Amino acid sequence: MTKEFHTNISQITLNYQHKVKADARPKVTCSRHGYELFRENWNDMTINLYEEFKILLLDRNNRCMGIVPISQGGVSGTIVDSKLIFASALKARACGIILGHNHPSGNLKASRADIGLTEKIVQGAKYLDISVLDHLILTDDNYLSLADDNLVSFTL
Repeated sequence: MTKEFHTNISQITLNYQHKVKADARPKVTCSRHGYELFRENWNDMTINLYEEFKILLLDRNNRCMGIVPISQGGVSGTIVDSKLIFASALKARACGIILGHNHPSGNLKASRADIGLTEKIVQGAKYLDISVLDHLILTDDNYLSLADDNLVSFTL
């Protein structure tokens, strides 16, 4: 006699709903476009208060599919879990991503931690066939592009 074996486990489902048609999505062709998209979606009341990390998800034509908040921290930093970045990109079927975080201090210099995190994410993205196009550091009125300043070797 065979005995049925049942285990209580969670069922995981993936859903993706696009609300904006592909040809109506904003196209990112330079770091300035990325900054403008981030800045339009950053809270003016908190950009100088605490650090946040977000990603722009891009389709194959570098059209922005959406923005995902990854983490929120304190005055001088935030903890970024790369698994959340990749889970978001994979779930949305993104072909490319742009990383972004703010410096509440107004300092537009990339720290060693900023560069190290970026290199780690670029390396991981290679295994998933996701292009990391840039990492932008934002303030309320300006930005630094790690790609434009050749601070990290990005996958293009």
